[in-house]
Amino acid sequence: MRIPCPFCGPRDAAEFSYLGDAAPKRPDTAIASADIEAALYDYVYLRDNPAGLLREYWYHGSGCHGWLVVERDTRTHRIIAASMAQAEPSP
Repeated sequence: MRIPCPFCGPRDAAEFSYLGDAAPKRPDTAIASADIEAALYDYVYLRDNPAGLLREYWYHGSGCHGWLVVERDTRTHRIIAASMAQAEPSP
C-alpha cells in the first residue's frame, strides 16, 4: 500500500505508523460531569471496526515526521485522500 504524503509524495506504508480512527474526539474534562469516567473510557478503549471508508491518523516517521489524516477503504486498502492533520478543520 502506498500512502500519498502531501509533503513527501507517495511513499510505502512501511514508512508510516498507524494510530487509528480520526473521528473520536477527546471529552472535555474541564466540565464537571458524573459521566466523565465513562466518557474517557469510551474514548480510549472503544472503537468501531467498519468495513468501508474510514478516516485514520498515520505518522510519517521515516519521512517528514508529520501526522496525516488518510481516508481509506478498509475493504480494499484503496487510499481516497490524504492531508496533513493540522490542516484538518476543527469540529
